[in-house]
Amino acid sequence: MHNRADNSTRGFRGLLGERRWAALAGSGAMRSYRPREFMLQQGEKGGFLLALTSGRVKVLASERDGSEVLLSLRGPGDLVGEMAANRHSHRTATVQALDHCTACFMLRPDFDRFLLEQDAQAEFADYLVAKLSETVPYQIHQVHFSPRQRIARLLLEVVRLADPSHPNRWRVPFSQEGLASALGLARSTVAEQLGVLRSGGVLGPGPRIVVADVRALAGLAGAVTRE
Repeated sequence: MHNRADNSTRGFRGLLGERRWAALAGSGAMRSYRPREFMLQQGEKGGFLLALTSGRVKVLASERDGSEVLLSLRGPGDLVGEMAANRHSHRTATVQALDHCTACFMLRPDFDRFLLEQDAQAEFADYLVAKLSETVPYQIHQVHFSPRQRIARLLLEVVRLADPSHPNRWRVPFSQEGLASALGLARSTVAEQLGVLRSGGVLGPGPRIVVADVRALAGLAGAVTRE
């Protein structure tokens, strides 16, 4: 398998560069989160943000009927909670850990001070613009693709966000039901398509979703593999 994704070149970390990212990580308090733990919850008051240093998270929005939709996935080098970092604001989405995650906790005044001292206001503005383009549910972004492509694209994004040192980086921490909900597909459709991917050797055997051939997965997703 080939997937040499370098998380130092993505997200806010990629815009800042290593020296300023290290300064950011040293400007707050490090916190750890268990898989499935809620890091931020929709409706709560803001006042702080998190800079992800390891692990992957999913960003969810609650609907009026009580259901949740996937907005995006984030990984090392990303910020979460920066849209409602002011203490008078309220969270517009929930952030839940997919892996064991670590993040730098920063109060908004401290973050603003960092931006000023490091002359990073322009990079932060660019990062916000990029994220604002993803404010609609994940499944809407995928509406023009076939079910197989939609599944392949989500699986590919999940494994590409994994830390290179992650012991199970090829395992996708989503259930069939979670994939169906994230993509707006019937669970039976997801089960059928995962079966096709397993029979074709793209996924490994067994009940867990494990990518066995990332190049083939990228081909199905219509993406370019990273060497």
